[in-house]
Amino acid sequence: MSDLNPATGQRLFIQRTQLAQAQLGPDPDAPAQRPLQAGEARLAVQRFSLTANNITYAAFGEAMRYWDFFPSGDAALGCLPVWGFATVAESQVDGLAVGRRVWGYYPAGTHLVVAPSKVSAHGFTDGAAHRRELALVYNQYQFCDADPGYRADLEDLQAVLRPLFMTSFLIDDFLDVNGFFGATQVLLSSASSKTAVGTAHCLALRRGRPGAPRIVGLTSPGNVAYCRSLGCYDAVLTYDALPSLDAATPTVYVDFSGDAPLRRAIHGHFAAADALRHSCSVGGTHWQALGAARDLPGPKPVLFFAPAQVKLRSGPPPEGWGPAELQRRMGEAWVGFLAQVAAGDWVQIDARLGAPAALQAYGQVLGGQVDARQGVVVALA
Repeated sequence: MSDLNPATGQRLFIQRTQLAQAQLGPDPDAPAQRPLQAGEARLAVQRFSLTANNITYAAFGEAMRYWDFFPSGDAALGCLPVWGFATVAESQVDGLAVGRRVWGYYPAGTHLVVAPSKVSAHGFTDGAAHRRELALVYNQYQFCDADPGYRADLEDLQAVLRPLFMTSFLIDDFLDVNGFFGATQVLLSSASSKTAVGTAHCLALRRGRPGAPRIVGLTSPGNVAYCRSLGCYDAVLTYDALPSLDAATPTVYVDFSGDAPLRRAIHGHFAAADALRHSCSVGGTHWQALGAARDLPGPKPVLFFAPAQVKLRSGPPPEGWGPAELQRRMGEAWVGFLAQVAAGDWVQIDARLGAPAALQAYGQVLGGQVDARQGVVVALA
């Protein structure tokens, strides 16, 4: 059991320019630190996941404003955004009852004070002033008892996979909307990362349809067998086997690694035949190798921003489906993916309890020391 003081709580703080430098400190949203104001509620964060996706949030914290969601009070320090579950501990909001369990986007800590707006039977939006200009998709919170995609017995899997699968679903949809840019092959780096696996799963559901692309994963030698066992890749290669791919095959590159030398090698490989049709930058699992994309042969890499695709599909036809239909399609896809993951034992939950264990887990995820099959879930309190 944790000896954490519930009044002060704890939160993980990261040096924005030195991601390996992390520390624990009192949670600024804990009861002893911040009394509630009218219209506010305090959420007690109970379980959250730590994946390569969170490292991407940190690596792109300045450029994509991820640090702005949960201000630390110190310009040098950032609060790492995570996905997980919390319970309403205190409420000064009509319609938001104490004890309600909530899924959403939190700082890696024990508490979050929100200013709920648009409270409905399904959830609410955090209308805090500092979040109003940030991407809406990160500001929405769902009540677990009103969420058709929630399963109490698979809560840890949801914490690990659901935020990543949302991105996977939207990448697949983005590629489909654009006709795969005329490519017949989709090449995914960091193929063992959970967002890449989710994307490959969505792409694999298109097998047998006209225009469905071949799905090729690139990964490290230790993860080849795992990636092949999933059945969603048509081929899995080690990074040094890149030259074995046919350089004339029209290809879309989906970059989950952010590895600048790898990106240059892929662009160069397909450049001679002008076969690289689109270069899509998604993540930064290889955060230490992040670099600029200037002077690359072939198309300029374009950063994929999931909220932009949400905005497109939330709009009216013909480009959009409307908000309700988007949620229905994403929910249906998520339920199918969760069932396949659970049945196939694709992910083994690695629960870390207590603040020191959380700090250690962050270091291991940052250093790429977590096995691809593991899903790290943290409970600070």
